[in-house]
Amino acid sequence: MKGWYPVEEFTRKFNTAVDKNEQIHYVLTTVYEALKEKGYDPINQIVGYILSDDPTYITNHKSARTLICKIDRDELLQVLVKHYLDI
Repeated sequence: MKGWYPVEEFTRKFNTAVDKNEQIHYVLTTVYEALKEKGYDPINQIVGYILSDDPTYITNHKSARTLICKIDRDELLQVLVKHYLDI
């Protein structure tokens, strides 16, 4: 058949762990910058959010609150600990 290719030629493999890390990095840096622009202490606000699960710690500026709520807190903590320990 002309134009027919085996499925394997079009199968793409993605490393979801890398994608998740990149997504979390993007969200954290965006949230950090938004908090900083609004005059908050970004580290204290992000830690407050992580500990309490209260999204009001995060400003709505630049849709930061919406972004951080899309990230599972457990995954966020795992990425932070792995990054800190460099593993």
